[in-house]
Amino acid sequence: MKPFKVNEKRIPDERGWFGHFGGRFAPETLMGPLIELQQAYEVSREDPSFQEELNTLLKNYVGRETPLTFAERLTQHLGGARIYLKREDLAHTGAHKINNALGQILLARKMGKTRIIAETGAGQHGVATATVAARFGLECVVYMGRVDMERQEPNVHRMKLLGAQVVPVDAGTRTLKDAVSEAMRDWVKNIRNSYYLLGSALGPHPYPWMVRDFQSVIGREARAQILEAEGRLPDELVACVGGGSNAIGLFHAFIGDPDVVMTGVEAGGRGLQVGEHAARFAGGSVGVLQGTQTYILQSPEGQIENTHSVSAGLDYAAVGPEHAWLREQGRARYTFVQDQDALKAFHEIARLEGIIPALESSHALAYAIQRTPQLSPHQILLVNLSGRGDKDLATVIHESRRQESSC
Repeated sequence: MKPFKVNEKRIPDERGWFGHFGGRFAPETLMGPLIELQQAYEVSREDPSFQEELNTLLKNYVGRETPLTFAERLTQHLGGARIYLKREDLAHTGAHKINNALGQILLARKMGKTRIIAETGAGQHGVATATVAARFGLECVVYMGRVDMERQEPNVHRMKLLGAQVVPVDAGTRTLKDAVSEAMRDWVKNIRNSYYLLGSALGPHPYPWMVRDFQSVIGREARAQILEAEGRLPDELVACVGGGSNAIGLFHAFIGDPDVVMTGVEAGGRGLQVGEHAARFAGGSVGVLQGTQTYILQSPEGQIENTHSVSAGLDYAAVGPEHAWLREQGRARYTFVQDQDALKAFHEIARLEGIIPALESSHALAYAIQRTPQLSPHQILLVNLSGRGDKDLATVIHESRRQESSC
């Protein structure tokens, strides 16, 4: 890994580029709204009253700061490094998604928008968006692939309970990619009164920048907490990477600390055959998808390939452009974990720590389980537990029964 030097130039630049990743690829009808959104955010992020309102709600509504938990029994079981868990599963709605949803809905209100559009895969972003829309009395429409609706049924009911309209998407693979496309189509038709509350560090500028900023509270808290607990920074950070918002939120506060290794974990699915995984760095190439230039899973002709993961939240063909830039710069490294290992980690953390993690988070935990014995007891591994696993119990039960029937 080549040495990384912090670049004093703003990342992303004013056009939304992280090196040669990112940018703003959108139809002409959306260019005006995207520029309007960028301008509104540039003002709001420097506005003390906006930041004060956001911080107050993060504390009194979301329940921040979330704890940093020493995984004592897991550490003892594995030997090797000391493992800490950043507990985003304890935030209101059960995942990190609420941080971004809250920041963006405050921005939407400031812009005078009365209708919120969102997409969701695992349902956690949809739930977070429906939650904040209910909190502020705004209409909310959430697009969700039919396949994801079936495997995340509890979150569908939660969104409806919160007053959101959940629109099933039957196009394409009927998963997250297709939900994003439908949400963007809705936005094009309803620009005047609608705000598209995108859920990850993806899409056209300014979304990757905004989402990173709203999620960076994770890393700021984790940095202060590990210094208080151990008197020093961790040796390695670990987070799962779908679009990559929880990971970039954790990484951002540590980018200028070259001795802290940053590891993102993608979905290896059933293996690296085409259509069987969502490991963009292992099997993808640079291209453009849904507004941004980054690593995507595509054919040699540029057609988007099907993806698979046991986790609905990691089942996406593109990765956030800042992650692509960090990898190119040698500042972060990326690996993948297959379904079977994520499921094993899901059960192991539940039994050893009394924590039921989301299947997304279980990918990061599976990597930590593999990695920890290779490190010394003096080293520290900090894992972002991005969400809780209530939503995944039906999937885990189904997979367990499938494995039993095949034996």
